[in-house]
Amino acid sequence: MDYTIIDAHAHLWLRQDTVVDGLAIRTLENGRSEFMGEIRQMVPPFMVDGVNSAEVFLSNMDYAQVAAAVITQEYIDGIQNEYLAEVVARYPGRFFVCGMCEFRRPGYLEQAKELISQGFKAIKIPAQRLLLKEGRVMLNCEEMMEMFRYMEEREIMLSIDLADGAVQVPEMEEVIRECPRLKIAIGHFGMVTRPEWQEQIKLARHPNVMIESGGITWLFNDEFYPFNGAVQAIREAADLVGMEKLMWGSDYPRTITAITYKMSYDFISKTPELTEADKRLFLGENARNFYGFADLPQLPYIKNMSE
Repeated sequence: MDYTIIDAHAHLWLRQDTVVDGLAIRTLENGRSEFMGEIRQMVPPFMVDGVNSAEVFLSNMDYAQVAAAVITQEYIDGIQNEYLAEVVARYPGRFFVCGMCEFRRPGYLEQAKELISQGFKAIKIPAQRLLLKEGRVMLNCEEMMEMFRYMEEREIMLSIDLADGAVQVPEMEEVIRECPRLKIAIGHFGMVTRPEWQEQIKLARHPNVMIESGGITWLFNDEFYPFNGAVQAIREAADLVGMEKLMWGSDYPRTITAITYKMSYDFISKTPELTEADKRLFLGENARNFYGFADLPQLPYIKNMSE
């Protein structure tokens, strides 16, 4: 492969210990977690202590020749700001990390300011978790808009996953209109297997907005490798906004309970449905330019024992 690979959507944590929608999420053993009322294989079974560390991820990255990764956050993992600050301090060239606030209740503006003062260069909003039973937290409410303006002034990026379909698209349109210089990455490829996913993709017609594909193999899990439907969706999205607006993401580590880390991108590198130029942009160059990665390592290919 003659191009750089960058993962635009991955997760790290030392332990999951949180509550979402009133339901517990707890790290167990052998890679399993109590997850909202059932036992799920959260990470591969060889991660026996449930620790999803930067060091294990770096080993996977080096093996798969992935030069760098963007670490996002989600409430089901618990807020991991403290650990991620340590990670980027130890491995500044390999990881770009997003801080996360408690957006489900007021007061997050001050939390965001504190995270920015600590050096976080991006804020993550799992916006699909804001459609609460007790009332929806709007992305264009007063406190959110004040936070977005504060971020725009300081060149802090927004990483955001939206609810299925077009539910939150009008709110995002207002955010983009009010903060045209705020750099935004929309995750989960617009929830591509859900109705009206294209409406999220179309947000990338704005110059400051990108789309990343974290979780695309999870969304096409029923189809499984080599994920031909995902490749067709990438082509459709490129027709809508251009390949230069799309970035690969793995949603590591949850997706590698079903496939290997390398499989989460090599279905793209092997497909004849995309040009080599398209693959170069999607798998790394777009993310390198958007996030400002520099001086990335050249990782050698190491043969498997089975080869």
